[in-house]
Amino acid sequence: MPRLLIVHHTPSPGMQTMFEAVVSGATAPEIEGIEVVRRPALAATASDALDADGYILGTPANIGYMSGALKHFFDQIYYPCLDSTRGRPYGLYVHGNEGTEGAIRAVGSIATGLGWTKAFEPVNVVGTPAKQDAEACWELGATVAASLMP
Repeated sequence: MPRLLIVHHTPSPGMQTMFEAVVSGATAPEIEGIEVVRRPALAATASDALDADGYILGTPANIGYMSGALKHFFDQIYYPCLDSTRGRPYGLYVHGNEGTEGAIRAVGSIATGLGWTKAFEPVNVVGTPAKQDAEACWELGATVAASLMP
């Protein structure tokens, strides 16, 4: 069964809203035959990444960059996964109060280095997530999960 790994750093109510919407989309009834695994960024391992067929990454933008927790995840998995995970799809959601572009750029650069393929445009939310932001996160989860369906 294909596996979708959701790696997230969820320290705020806004990030929690986005995370829940992503999970709801990825586990929607019409998405069949996909195992969805959720891991906090500080707990996710190279084995988790190697065992996955696709990825969704969630991070707050901290001082214009991804969270230290997500950076730690990438530091742990980069070389062990470099040759083995090429071509796998990924999606990204980012929340901040300002300056989210640096976080999106940094994650995109690392994902490109890993050879991952962007399956959905990043969901970028500045300020309190609105209904349309949660809907975009749901669509992100559903789209990346559906891309793994057998």
